[in-house]
Amino acid sequence: MSGLRLLIADDHAVVRAGLRALLEGEPDLAVVAEAGSAEDGIRLAVELRPDVVLMDLRFAADPAGGLDGIEAARRLSIEAPGVPVLMLTSYSGRADVLRALAAGARGYVLKAGPPEELFRAVRGAAQGTVALAPEVVGGLVSQAVSPEPELTDREVEVVTLLARGLGNRAIAQSLFLGEATVKTHLVRIYRKLGVENRAAAVSEAVRRGLLEVGGPR
Repeated sequence: MSGLRLLIADDHAVVRAGLRALLEGEPDLAVVAEAGSAEDGIRLAVELRPDVVLMDLRFAADPAGGLDGIEAARRLSIEAPGVPVLMLTSYSGRADVLRALAAGARGYVLKAGPPEELFRAVRGAAQGTVALAPEVVGGLVSQAVSPEPELTDREVEVVTLLARGLGNRAIAQSLFLGEATVKTHLVRIYRKLGVENRAAAVSEAVRRGLLEVGGPR
């Protein structure tokens, strides 16, 4: 294979520079453009039609309300259906992986992984295969062979208050708990739901039917 044209979309200039240097060290890979936002990534992908788009999962908050990498992948599947999107991120939560794949991403690779893994994923995505980091595969397999851990009633109460936008102190006051106890509940909730942050916890709880709009199950 030769001459794969790549687009990097990441909001950190240092990360983009590092990726460019790494990728262009391979004789068959060339970075044709960089984007600092998901919106620019979509625009450039539609315009340039690269062989693979390396898309960050999360971009810094935009005052105008920016997109994340998953929504960008979803839009590109419609606006540039022939351009494969490879999610390149630091987050390995199962919910993020499933959302990315459902949005049309052709792979999910961790930034902390070895360079060879990235090169293999890029070439695989260009050939139409789905490339997943070993850690991601392990998490999905583990989830497939084991039943989803249930949240306790107290944990559902905590997630419900998360969905209402309450912080740890407000949740503690509402449930007559200490803040340290709330933090412990959050750690357990994240682990059970396979997520790494508050927003993803709420999203996954809704997907599982643990929450409805405006309240618990």
